Amino acid sequence: MNKTILITGASSGIGKATAKLFQAKGWNVIATMRTPEKETELTQLDNIFVTRLDVLDSGSITSAVAQGIDKFGKIDVLLNNAGYGAYGLLEATPMEKIERQFGVNVFGLLETTKAILPHFRANKSGVIVNISSIGGKMTFPLGTLYHGTKFAVEGLSEALHFELEAIGVKVKIVEPGMIKTDFGGRSFDFSNDTTLTEYQAMVEKLMAAFGAAAHGGSSPDVVAEVILQAATDGTDQLRYTAGEDAKVFMANRKAADDATFIQGVKAQMGL
Repeated sequence: MNKTILITGASSGIGKATAKLFQAKGWNVIATMRTPEKETELTQLDNIFVTRLDVLDSGSITSAVAQGIDKFGKIDVLLNNAGYGAYGLLEATPMEKIERQFGVNVFGLLETTKAILPHFRANKSGVIVNISSIGGKMTFPLGTLYHGTKFAVEGLSEALHFELEAIGVKVKIVEPGMIKTDFGGRSFDFSNDTTLTEYQAMVEKLMAAFGAAAHGGSSPDVVAEVILQAATDGTDQLRYTAGEDAKVFMANRKAADDATFIQGVKAQMGL
């Protein structure tokens, strides 16, 4: 019997690349997204069930999990991939944007995980793969909200790693670097107010640095391969770094104290 993975945020980028990779490896795939009626590629592939899941909509979460189990009989892996980046000036960011960033990247991940745990507990098995980021272990200017959510994903995942051993479930964290996805497009929400003149030099330098870094980013396929490894290696390894740039950044962060690392980021961005 084929194994089954449920993926959130499967309409593009890492989520779609992972859906296609697992399908090619013979898995059943529950590919979830906010607007499944717009999906034209995944719906053409065998053993992929495309359905609606919006991590901000509780009913859609429970419905997608139930439909996936009904379709394939069992779910073996949950990939919490849905997310986006809210960057910019805290002073210029309305509270509703702050709440949405944590709602999607943290609370939605927790609610989706919570919805699938009874199924995993009944089966005494399962793997949860949470997409974090190198931005869950280090920060860059104007990323207060995004980094706050990814630091949260790191902490909650590590704690769940202990907790879910009791029901036979493994928890994994995948930490990509810069990825060539639409993170800089629809998955990137930037807040600024040009009347706050004191910050504008930093805003300009950050946007220039992001643009340059995106060209050197990894393909979503690179991350998908790491997700496959995390989901199937059967080990108790908790963290997996994805992308050559991520490996360099993580090594540099590990080797440096706070002051040295922060000074290095400022020098790199000309701050």
